[in-house]
Amino acid sequence: MLNGFLVLLLCQLLGELVVLASGVPVPGPVFGMILLLLVLIAFKKTPKSVRLVSEGLLRHLAFLYVPAGVGLMVHLEMISHYWLAILVALLVSTFVTLVVTALVFRLLGRLNGPAKGEIGDSSEGVK
Repeated sequence: MLNGFLVLLLCQLLGELVVLASGVPVPGPVFGMILLLLVLIAFKKTPKSVRLVSEGLLRHLAFLYVPAGVGLMVHLEMISHYWLAILVALLVSTFVTLVVTALVFRLLGRLNGPAKGEIGDSSEGVK
């Protein structure tokens, strides 16, 4: 289990280092997760220690939002000043995310073609 934490923390550290060195406007932990994903894809298998640690963190994910909520309360005055802009940004970004997700889903569906037995499968159509 300690090895799993070590792998996750090393990926986060490498992500932080890459972001600091390159100046890419992405949070270090996000870049670290991308690195972890690439490593897991390369190995084609998730090590048991990483899986156990990840499942444990996901099981308690709600507790990880507490610091973010406290941070929001610290900046409550600024949030109350810009609430309309924040609300519009949240609504627009949510809508854009839904549209992009639907378009990607449709594109991937066309690239893969209909699965056997699905509606529109021409292999069992009228002859």
